[in-house]
Amino acid sequence: MRYKLLGKSGLRVSEMALGTMTFGETWGWGASKEECQKIFDGYTEAGGNFIDTANRYTEGTSEYYVGDFIAADRDHFVLATKYTLFDRRNDPNASGNHRKNMIRSLEASLKRLKTDYIDVFWVHAWDFMTPVEEVMQGLDNLVRAGKVLYVGISDTPAWIVSQANILAALRGWTPFIGLQVQYSLIERTPERDLLPMARAFDMSVTAWGALGSGVLTGKYNRPDQDAQGRAAMWGAIEPHKLTIAQVVVDIAETIDCTPSQVALSWVRQQSGSIIPLIGARNVAQLEDNLGCLNVTLTDEQLSQLNEVSRIELGFPHDFLATNEAKDVIYGGTLAQIDI
Repeated sequence: MRYKLLGKSGLRVSEMALGTMTFGETWGWGASKEECQKIFDGYTEAGGNFIDTANRYTEGTSEYYVGDFIAADRDHFVLATKYTLFDRRNDPNASGNHRKNMIRSLEASLKRLKTDYIDVFWVHAWDFMTPVEEVMQGLDNLVRAGKVLYVGISDTPAWIVSQANILAALRGWTPFIGLQVQYSLIERTPERDLLPMARAFDMSVTAWGALGSGVLTGKYNRPDQDAQGRAAMWGAIEPHKLTIAQVVVDIAETIDCTPSQVALSWVRQQSGSIIPLIGARNVAQLEDNLGCLNVTLTDEQLSQLNEVSRIELGFPHDFLATNEAKDVIYGGTLAQIDI
């Protein structure tokens, strides 16, 4: 395992982060504490130090388990958790981005995690109600109090993240150094604005759903999967996703690795600082995912994957890329300009 600097900071994190949404059986599909311990140990033995959880994961069980697992060497680990999502239904202030929920959620997470500080505190999702100023000043106060070291943001439009970081720069507040988004061969829409924005602000990207809810493992392409089995976590699987998965399977067979390793390697080899989040329900899945560290896709293989999964960037990106637009923008001088 190698390490990366997290965004525009000096914090060293492993090139693969361990996602812990599977830690706990509360939701009916996670792993037992014993299996989670094995997953955690396997990840750390491979050199991993970047642990990602959230207040909502398995109704808090994930944080309880993570707190127990890191207790023996807390300072070694880069511990990330999140706030925003509800802990209690039918309570309007038990969710959201606002300061009350921020403080309430953080204090509860600190207790579950058995620690007095969080390395990376993520805004989990944008609520479109709380002023950006309230969020950024509130997070900065937590950093100044020593309860949080760095902040990141997840599942939020690019224009809001940009506004927040510019505001932080102007006010002398702590900026977001990380962006967490869904990104994979079957979900490339972050390439339109979110990933370019992250590069512009020197933010690292932690990519969740890198295996497309299991679609990119190729299991739904097998003939023994019936119609009911062909359903991923987020709903029915569209035919074009199965087409992408088949190319992943074909490349995996060619280079003698697993489809999961091909899909994760594609994410790892994209431009910018991108860190896949790997989640597992058992040690075998973890070991399979970590095997991608030994896989490097060729330019030809990357081209195959890029072509089958290509998306339209839409306006204004596609418009600005046309020869007509370039002509009127540069007046015929583009070829003479070194950039």
